[in-house]
Amino acid sequence: MSHITLRQSYQSLSDRLNLFPQGAPPTELLFRILEVLFTKEEAALVARLPLRPFTASVAARNWKQAEGQALATLEKLASRGMLLDVEVGEERFFVLPPPMAGFFEFSMMRVGNGYDQKLLAELFYQYLNVEEDFVKEVFCAGETRLGRVFVNEGAVGGGTALEVMDYERASEAIRTASHIGVGTCYCRHKMKHLKKACDSPLDICLTFNGTASSLIRHGIARQVDVEEGMDLLEQANGRNLVQFGENVREQVAFICNCCGCCCEALLAARRFAVLSPIATTNFLPEVNAENCNGCGKCVESCPVEAMGLVSAGDFLQPKRKKAKLQEELCLGCGVCVRVCTRSVLSLRSRGKRVITPVTTAHRTVLMAIERGKLQNLIFDNQAHWNYRAMAAILGAILRLPPVKQIMASRQMRSVYLDRLLGWGSSAVGHR
Repeated sequence: MSHITLRQSYQSLSDRLNLFPQGAPPTELLFRILEVLFTKEEAALVARLPLRPFTASVAARNWKQAEGQALATLEKLASRGMLLDVEVGEERFFVLPPPMAGFFEFSMMRVGNGYDQKLLAELFYQYLNVEEDFVKEVFCAGETRLGRVFVNEGAVGGGTALEVMDYERASEAIRTASHIGVGTCYCRHKMKHLKKACDSPLDICLTFNGTASSLIRHGIARQVDVEEGMDLLEQANGRNLVQFGENVREQVAFICNCCGCCCEALLAARRFAVLSPIATTNFLPEVNAENCNGCGKCVESCPVEAMGLVSAGDFLQPKRKKAKLQEELCLGCGVCVRVCTRSVLSLRSRGKRVITPVTTAHRTVLMAIERGKLQNLIFDNQAHWNYRAMAAILGAILRLPPVKQIMASRQMRSVYLDRLLGWGSSAVGHR
């Protein structure tokens, strides 16, 4: 009987996680991961938390506890990175981040945090790198992507530089952030436990704004200033790492400096290339084939194997090679351009501009609509049965044929989407 009760707590938590657009398919591995990260009692409580930011008084009401008792539990969870806490004015808000990018990473960002990180690394590897459902759910479901690539600024030159918007530059995210934190790279830390890691730096992944503020407060990330943030970016560029960050224009929450051998996003880009799991930059490398000597440096540096060597078609030198790009695989990061010593590679604009959501709230609503989970954001109170009932009704409406859906839900959408997007200017906009 106790085993059934134990599993029920984690099943409830799994159900709660999957209300959010970035869910986690419930497999045996997920339950084993949740059992490491949360006690049975914590799992049961977290399962009753709202999706949107909430105060300790809201948690206390949902849990039927005194506010002081609820606050102590919330702070304990935040100290381990299972929750984020953000101060907005005089109020303190908490939010349960999604598994990725979220508490999966945070559990590995501070070495020696009380978790069995070797066990977590093994479980994460099986759940993310062996099984496919979770990674496909995170990176490939819908049209709006969780993350995007930032252009390598050292590769931008000439007229192309004028076409790069500020939000496309990682340096701009660093310069404009209210808080900057640096933490241990989840991906390489995981691979290190499995003896599969490369020699790229571990302490180089950046968080910003409200997310950084929470992680710094609890010792999960180390606070750095703009100058050190820029130094870390230059160090990452010197190692030909790719800047992969939150797919928003404003208040970016994270930028990871990714290698092609360890990092989940770039591994997903190779495994599921046909599904375009990462939002690309607005640029593509162009090869000056006449001057290319086929040295292969661009091929070696490409993290997603988009660049290759083919015959140069030179009758005088039949063994000569030249670089050739597979555009459908290319992220447009520009690393290949930066490493080319003969300047035969340059960046050009893509034919169709990539659209980037404005804020976290904007991206979240788009993902919710595409994944059939908008109702969960609108009726967001896991403690009230009538909210759950209304969520089920709206879910049914959103599954109707388009014409009937428009007739049934136009007014509901106009009222609630404005409210949800307004949420982006409060606590969530600081994530």
